Amino acid sequence: MKTFKKKVGLPPGSLIFTGKQHIEEIMIDIIDYGPDSFKELKSENIENCFPYRDAEGITWIDIKGVHDSKLISKMGEYFKIHPLVLEDILNTNQRPKMEIFDNYLFIVLKMLSYNEAENVINSEQVSMIVGSDYVISLQEKEEDVLDPLRERLRKGKGRIRKAGADYLAYAILDVIADNYFLLLEKLGEQMEDFEDRLLKGSNQETLMKLYILKRETFLLRKSIWPMREVVTQLERADSPLIMNETIPFLRDLYDHTIQIIETVETNREMTAGLIELYLSSNSNRMNEVMKVLTIIATIFIPLTFIAGIYGMNFAYMPELDWPWAYFGVLFIMLVIGAGMLFYFRRKKWF
Repeated sequence: MKTFKKKVGLPPGSLIFTGKQHIEEIMIDIIDYGPDSFKELKSENIENCFPYRDAEGITWIDIKGVHDSKLISKMGEYFKIHPLVLEDILNTNQRPKMEIFDNYLFIVLKMLSYNEAENVINSEQVSMIVGSDYVISLQEKEEDVLDPLRERLRKGKGRIRKAGADYLAYAILDVIADNYFLLLEKLGEQMEDFEDRLLKGSNQETLMKLYILKRETFLLRKSIWPMREVVTQLERADSPLIMNETIPFLRDLYDHTIQIIETVETNREMTAGLIELYLSSNSNRMNEVMKVLTIIATIFIPLTFIAGIYGMNFAYMPELDWPWAYFGVLFIMLVIGAGMLFYFRRKKWF
């Protein structure tokens, strides 16, 4: 539950955490690197990050947990971050966006992960402060999808340790975008499974799962669509913090984002189609049941009419004195029923 009521009436820039606390204590991972150097350490004190603001290499300060407003305030004061930016960091319901300031870039995006146990997508906000030689990332949870990037930094793979802070920011965005592809694959597998179930038969539980899938697809769309704007702004940003060498990589990231958006839209349409298929299947099944019941009722209408006539108990009914009257009436009723069945079958009504 988002605690927006805590912010009602407060002036802009008030540092109030509005999300859900995921970890007890904030953990800070610091990675300082260069072409020929690498240092990694963990800390719980934000003051340990301050010496890296003016360090020679590139520093990635990864803060896990943003519920401590005092810690965020100290960080903002030392790194000279605008109070409104700090407010957006603590407001974990932000729409993905990018803002340009004189000495840094502020980026907000959503990092999604798949919960295998509950078969749902978990979403958390990731905020980034990109300076000339540092990147500060702030996450809600301790778990993330950035381990492949950390491993690349440790082993010095690719050009990341030779590039600047802007390339590190791009790399973080790229890993998060790549994880979107994994989520889309899982959702695609679920859709194929639901399609097979619907063709074989379905129940109310299937419909509930389809609506959950529709909600997850909507969450993906809500998180990914604004990311296109973020990448576009980065690519066209008139800022000395974005080097020309990074622009081609941002263009490639933009292409990936467009591909993800197209896949999300396709999945959204497929989900809506599966729900319609479920409703149509149930409707057709109900129509089949009603057709059978109608045919049975139609056959028994004349038979009930005949039985009603001979059940009136009049004293003078000629057939009552005939020895074969009972069997004759049954035979006539059988012929009428069989004739109606033959007629319905010929008309292909069942």
